[in-house]
Amino acid sequence: MTKSFTALFTREGSGFVGLCPEVDVASQGDSVEEAKKNLVEAVELFFECASPNEISQRMSSESFISSLEVEVA
Repeated sequence: MTKSFTALFTREGSGFVGLCPEVDVASQGDSVEEAKKNLVEAVELFFECASPNEISQRMSSESFISSLEVEVA
C-alpha cells in the first residue's frame, strides 16, 4: 500500500534536513534529492519497526502547514 505524507526540507550548513511531520521522522542528505531519498527510507523503516500502538499515536495527530507574517525589527 502506498500513502502520501508531507516532507519539509531545510538547509542546515552544507546539507539538508528532511522532516515528515505526520510521523515525526527526520533524515538528512547533501542535497534535497538525497535528503528526500533518505527520508523515504527512514519513514518506511519507521512503519516496519514501530509497534501498532506507536503508529496509531503518531498518525492520530493532525499536521497543518501555513505561512506566517511576522514583524521583524
